[in-house]
Amino acid sequence: MNKFPGKDANKAVLVSEQPVSTFSADVDTASYAFVRRLLAAGTLPPADAVRVEEMVNYFPYHYSAPRDPARPFAIGTGVVPSPWQPGNQLLHIAVRGYDLAAAARPRANVVLLVDVSGSMMPADRLPLLKQAFGLFTRQLRDSDSVAIVTYANGTNVALEPTAGKEKGKIADAIGALQGGGGTAGGAGLRRAYELAARNFDRKAVNRVILATDGDFNLGMTDPRDLERFIANQRKSGVYLSILGVGEGNLNDALMQRLAQAGNGNAAYIDSLLEARKALGEELGSTMFPIANDVKLQVEFNPAHVAAYRLVGYETRMLDRQDFKDDKVDAGDIGAGHTVTAIYEITPAGAVASLVDPPRYAGNAARKSAAPDRKAGGDELCFVKLRYKLPGEASSRQLEHAVRATGSASIAAAPDDQRFAIAVAAFGQKLRGEPQLAAMAYPDIATLANGARGADPEGYRAEFVKLVRMAEALDKVGIAARP
Repeated sequence: MNKFPGKDANKAVLVSEQPVSTFSADVDTASYAFVRRLLAAGTLPPADAVRVEEMVNYFPYHYSAPRDPARPFAIGTGVVPSPWQPGNQLLHIAVRGYDLAAAARPRANVVLLVDVSGSMMPADRLPLLKQAFGLFTRQLRDSDSVAIVTYANGTNVALEPTAGKEKGKIADAIGALQGGGGTAGGAGLRRAYELAARNFDRKAVNRVILATDGDFNLGMTDPRDLERFIANQRKSGVYLSILGVGEGNLNDALMQRLAQAGNGNAAYIDSLLEARKALGEELGSTMFPIANDVKLQVEFNPAHVAAYRLVGYETRMLDRQDFKDDKVDAGDIGAGHTVTAIYEITPAGAVASLVDPPRYAGNAARKSAAPDRKAGGDELCFVKLRYKLPGEASSRQLEHAVRATGSASIAAAPDDQRFAIAVAAFGQKLRGEPQLAAMAYPDIATLANGARGADPEGYRAEFVKLVRMAEALDKVGIAARP
């Protein structure tokens, strides 16, 4: 059985009780590709397989870019009426990272850690990965370096560190990979990190790329032990990326934990086209970090907002005090990455529809004191983004005020905003979240179709087809896979 992180959806939070929301940035995309695979196979995904933020962040967006690498993020916001809850609004937060020119990117020092156990033998696993790594090899520059470590019953160095200009030698090593045996993933991680440490280059990006179905069954198998090991290794400056493959015994929950612990990101490879996207088109943003421990915090103004609900990010939530604590790990962002977050907000005038008024005068006085704070009366909320530049131990901070100027109609919103909202609606609908009960799949498809805009690779057109597929499966009574 596939294993996914079991997290309940975020609920609406009263601003009077908890005015600040804090979460870690996330640029993983694994959930979208896995959901796409199941829908294409004619089955609805289990709710736990759907992480709404990964669905939304799968797509490229044309957000405004920062111009100064010393301030590597640009923050944009927009407020529109909610298409699924009349009277509510959606706050769309758009973050874009600084994009390094190809000539300015440091060299890559990579260890490919490949699961070659028996469970990896089907065509959608090791054979697909070998094709994917073939695409990866073609992207290498002469100065890059690649090594390959494999694991099954034991571990093996299939390729010592090799310069990117020796593409034939690298391709031969990839082509020789064969599957069979147990899954000593813990030992494989140890050996890969040891090799990365032995060849560490402070001027390069040093990264382990783990490719697996996540089925660890030999040696160090306890997820907590694996997580602690990787969290300790990230202090060395070696990043971790994870490529998930397969279906049926996919341990997505473990891969998510390891990627988050290892200053890395997780993708799911369901086809050669997805491999092209992850290891070709997006190689720069995946491989070259511009900031570590990226956190966002939003403080809502009770004069304008009665309640808020962060859509997705359930596995990335942080405590308020974690925001300024530089010891707390958070997401890592690569060159040119975009991060999207969407809040559903209930206007202050609708508070009576959410909760009864306080019975006791003291409670009313205490709650009414919040609007008198320093924050401007015309602000809807205040967004803060905290990050560390690679190699630095102390965080820097960016801030962005969102004015309460009234939301434009959703039809007047930019394509990127409307499309991201459509994807967020689809993810919630697949999860069966009650907030989407009144918004049908055709409504979501219509919203997304009208916001496709420039779509050179066809990702947005494909999304509309997936919504139509989910609609058809829902009509014929196909139950979601458990």
